[in-house]
Amino acid sequence: MRTLHHYDEIGLICPAGRTGAGYRRYTVADLYRLRQVLAYRALGFSLDEIATLLDDPTVDALGHLRRQHELLTERIHRLRAMVAAVERELEAHQLGISLSPQDRFEVFGDQDPEQYADEVEERWGDTEAYAQSQQRTGRYTKEDWLRIKQEQEDWNRRLVAAYTGGIPATGQDAMDLAEEHREQISRWFYDCGYPMHRGLAGMYLADERFTQNYEKLARGLARYFHDAIMANADRAER
Repeated sequence: MRTLHHYDEIGLICPAGRTGAGYRRYTVADLYRLRQVLAYRALGFSLDEIATLLDDPTVDALGHLRRQHELLTERIHRLRAMVAAVERELEAHQLGISLSPQDRFEVFGDQDPEQYADEVEERWGDTEAYAQSQQRTGRYTKEDWLRIKQEQEDWNRRLVAAYTGGIPATGQDAMDLAEEHREQISRWFYDCGYPMHRGLAGMYLADERFTQNYEKLARGLARYFHDAIMANADRAER
């Protein structure tokens, strides 16, 4: 109740009316807005940011659901590498195996695989994607990780070449690269269907950290790859 009072005070959720005794009376629309507020709060948005989002006249209820789905899906994508790294370290400790500093750097680079272990477990420990990634990556050796790294670097090179070579995002070559990306995720980490792949594409533009992963390869690449994923999903779902 205190939370609802606060939301009313700041104008985030104002009840449609009051009873004769002065109690707030909330309509179905008010309760739906509350659900949206709680969903965005769980995703880490501030109350000011939520107010701006919900008062945007260009976004309807379906648009908010899609945005929340995209944010959640991309968070899985962002954390899968962290999950994989943590699981690899866990397996090594359980088996009494420890990677040398050189091996760790060769596999993980300058990323600390234990940095986000607590966040990964707290947020995604009960998801199917986490379970799949845990099961698969728990069996990977150093050579497996190096193969994944080599595949990713080769794919990055070909994506940049397609983009800088003027191949349209809706062209077959670009869509094929998007499909290859989806298949890599499914092969190495977790099953990635087309709806999930669309959600990942949305976050390449919505989350600046992921945008920069592609922009550092070529300016404008994030938008290009997003469009290629969408075009490939459209092609597959016809």
